Amino acid sequence: MFARQAFRCAQPFQPLKQGFRKYSTEAPKKKSLAPIYATVGLTGVGVGLYRYNSGAATAPVDRAKVFTGGDQGWVDLKLSEVEVLNHNTKRLRFEFPDKEAVSGLHIASAILTKFSKPGEKAVIRPYTPTSDEEQPGYLDLIVKVYPNGPMSEHLHSMDVDQSLAFKGPLPKYPWDANKHDHVCLIAGGTGITPMYQLIRQIFKNPEDKTKVTLVFGNVNEEDILLKKELDELENTYPRRFKAFYVLDNPSKGWTGGKGYITKELLKTVLPEPKEENIKLFVCGPPGLYKAISGNKVSPKDQGELTGILKELGYDKEQVFKF
Repeated sequence: MFARQAFRCAQPFQPLKQGFRKYSTEAPKKKSLAPIYATVGLTGVGVGLYRYNSGAATAPVDRAKVFTGGDQGWVDLKLSEVEVLNHNTKRLRFEFPDKEAVSGLHIASAILTKFSKPGEKAVIRPYTPTSDEEQPGYLDLIVKVYPNGPMSEHLHSMDVDQSLAFKGPLPKYPWDANKHDHVCLIAGGTGITPMYQLIRQIFKNPEDKTKVTLVFGNVNEEDILLKKELDELENTYPRRFKAFYVLDNPSKGWTGGKGYITKELLKTVLPEPKEENIKLFVCGPPGLYKAISGNKVSPKDQGELTGILKELGYDKEQVFKF
């Protein structure tokens, strides 16, 4: 599968039939997302209820926060709902004891999960929730199971009413409205989750005019997580948000990119390195990092920029590795 393969980039670039259109400076058409996100919340797709309404956000409500950081320690949350998204991915909803409380996560940040078996060392893994940070009552995780992945296997084996330990928030990249003129997100597999957190924050804020380009690689079409939500945002903000999808194993009727994320593709769809105030974000399996940007040294050390982005002329300060 995508996450376990060596991430190949030598395959010749096959032009996207989607086409790349230049962004316009015109203001986006006003269109309410409230109906579709209400539907999403009711049908259990893990994105929560949003505060979109004709481009204006409702007044914020001061709510208790479940995760406060510092020396708070671990918080046990009960699994309340499970949804199978595809052959190896589930959405897991964990409820808060206080149904009016919110997670307390900020953009961009993740959360730690922990479980342990008697007599064994605890397993701890970070995840980025896909539910809105202002959604009261619960958080959602989208989890792909990996062979011999102790945390993902545990999460996929959990039953409703079982509990899991959480801790957070785990800060990643602090975001303020219009921090950058244009952000470019290069993701593979479940690496879409921190990207989606950032995308959602940008487009829920009517004051944020940031342009967004997403390049998202997967194995099969059914592996494209959050596709419905991304399509809705792209249709609503066509002048500011453009997504390019690339599949290792496309179906006969697939009209997007085929193969792997290549240097030629990124050169075509990303802004020039010389453009001012741009930021590129990378998240995915180890092979993607190696090919695109180089790996991080640690959560606090981004390491040197290598790979395709280095070859295209971007510098270390222009790239952030989730």
